[in-house]
Amino acid sequence: MPKKISHIGIAVKDLNEAVEFYKKLGLEVEATEIVESQKVKVAFIPVGDVRIELLEATSEDSTIAKFIEKRGEGIHHLALGTDNIVSKLKNIETKGIKLIDKSPRKGAHNSKIAFLHPESTQGVLLELCEETKNDS
Repeated sequence: MPKKISHIGIAVKDLNEAVEFYKKLGLEVEATEIVESQKVKVAFIPVGDVRIELLEATSEDSTIAKFIEKRGEGIHHLALGTDNIVSKLKNIETKGIKLIDKSPRKGAHNSKIAFLHPESTQGVLLELCEETKNDS
């Protein structure tokens, strides 16, 4: 069972412009990162125990670029925090839920992520996210 909402992913055309908007609301960026494997630049904005994850495409062939081209800017996905993502994926698949990722891949913050197909989730792109624990 997922243990929390990890973050809400929002696709944006211009990361700097989007960050400035959230700063006007009194929020601050926790970190920014380029995730080469996903072809995105990401900014994390904490709001309580949940993060807003702003995603800007770094390539025209990235998933985020294609999403914005088709649907415009906006909510891209909802990420649910979980432990033991490998076990969760196997369990979910046995329940007939369609997976985009049958095994986890590397995400931002050195996390392990996997997406569930919107065809099985009432049209919502759901991400499972196993966050790395910091030892410091």
